[in-house]
Amino acid sequence: MADLKPRNLISVQERLRDQVAHALRAALISGELRPGVVYSAPTLAADFGVSATPVREAMLDLAREGLVEAVRNKGFRVTELSDRDLDEFTEIRALIEVPTVGQVARTATAEQLEALRPQAAAIVEAARKHDLIGYLEADRQFHLDLLALAGNARLVETVGDLRKRSRLYGLNRLDQQGELVSSAEEHLELLDVLLTGDAAAAEACMTRHLGHIRHLWAAGGKPADGPAEPESALRLPAR
Repeated sequence: MADLKPRNLISVQERLRDQVAHALRAALISGELRPGVVYSAPTLAADFGVSATPVREAMLDLAREGLVEAVRNKGFRVTELSDRDLDEFTEIRALIEVPTVGQVARTATAEQLEALRPQAAAIVEAARKHDLIGYLEADRQFHLDLLALAGNARLVETVGDLRKRSRLYGLNRLDQQGELVSSAEEHLELLDVLLTGDAAAAEACMTRHLGHIRHLWAAGGKPADGPAEPESALRLPAR
């Protein structure tokens, strides 16, 4: 029984790191953490009311996702994405996802596609509740599970990495502008088209969806007139 205590301690530390990482992602999306700005682990730890260790570990997790980059002896800089970056990410995604969706339309069963409907509905529900983290998580899961129906695990892994790297700041602005729900509803539209088995129509729908998201998110990421007030202070999610 003596070896149980260290395991429990590790489990607690891992949960705290995950909570901090979740809170940091939320702060990135809301714009509380600014692109190009360097943040130190001790400063963020003080804001969260925790030690610096779980913050450093969480930041390293985000660095592996391309969300931040380490700055020697200073902390972590929030990664900046240019319009060109976003265009290139969107182009690569389109090259992969559009034909794959066409393949899924031709080969997936109605049962497999209908199994994705709760996820598509969850995206809409999260948008209506202004739950941005929930929106992104549901959106990611829907797209990756849809692509997985093509049977290529490496393809799904590649798109998952692209999605992480092409996340955008200022998503809360789209929510405030009332455009997030209409974007979310496109997932239900895509699913309905897929169920018809029309590959060309499915590819066209996916092309519109990716282009629409690129346009909306780019517009949402532009700075507002005057200083933007964060919606909430940095904090850990409720346990």
